[in-house]
Amino acid sequence: MKGAAGSARLAEETATEESRRRAALPELSPSMQSGGGRGVWVRQPVQRRVRDKLHGVEHDAVGRRQVRYAITCDASRTKDCKPGTSITVTATNFCPKDYRKPNDAGGWCNPPRQHFDMSEPAWETIAQYRAGIVPINYARTTCRRTGGIRFTITGHDYFDNVLITNVGGSGAVSAVSVKGSATGWTTMSRNWGANWQNGAYLTGQSLSFKVQTDDGKSIQADNVVPAYWKYGDTYESYNNFY
Repeated sequence: MKGAAGSARLAEETATEESRRRAALPELSPSMQSGGGRGVWVRQPVQRRVRDKLHGVEHDAVGRRQVRYAITCDASRTKDCKPGTSITVTATNFCPKDYRKPNDAGGWCNPPRQHFDMSEPAWETIAQYRAGIVPINYARTTCRRTGGIRFTITGHDYFDNVLITNVGGSGAVSAVSVKGSATGWTTMSRNWGANWQNGAYLTGQSLSFKVQTDDGKSIQADNVVPAYWKYGDTYESYNNFY
């Protein structure tokens, strides 16, 4: 597989408090169930570099989106690869940098290292468990999804937080707008990761969404959320970026 070079590491059981907090967020669950049930934590500097090399532009928010990568272990640089294997993972977030350690001895998140921190099932698909860290080749790939885009609503009156998952195509949502049955279109702002927030009062209204991905494509999901929606519920559109 042609693509950028980097490294991958088996995620440690003893993660930092911030890593544990982020791992507990609902954003990780849908992505780990997609594309073969594999999940990955991707460092922010990695995604910026991948974006630069594969698409020729830079976007500071790439590290906060769900993006798919095809990964192979580089057998020319280590004996710990499983020959002939590859895996496609969904990048959902990044771990905190640790400048107290060099980036080749514990500070795996630190720039300019291009690094993936992988879950055990994903790791053991391409490399031996004992290795701990291996060189890899990786490239961004299209997200192939089953079903429509999913919208999970949390929050409270005057603060609606919408988790947007199962996004096909590029998989990286760049803009979202929401419209209630009694209101016009309003722009949502990114809260964190795949979570988008809005401060309008939309309780009791059916909701429509416009979703745009970073390749400029957009989809409108009309009345995807019924007027009787409740916080914590998930609703699925009839369309997607196929």
